Amino acid sequence: MNKEELNWLLQTIKDAANAERFVLAQYERGRISFQLMADIARKRGWVDRATNQFAITMTHYSNEYTRQYPTAIG
Repeated sequence: MNKEELNWLLQTIKDAANAERFVLAQYERGRISFQLMADIARKRGWVDRATNQFAITMTHYSNEYTRQYPTAIG
């Protein structure tokens, strides 16, 4: 999905919280890039809330990777 398509879709979502969740879901499913998600968040004023959500998302993926490949502590 490119920036124009995402902006068009976001125009159809009236509630800002729903739009934010939609963008985050598209990122989590690999349909948009992190850069596009960050650009949209800045443009729409979601930066503070979105930054926390992005950090939570990245931590989630990071924890999954760690659980799959444990390291030995010696």
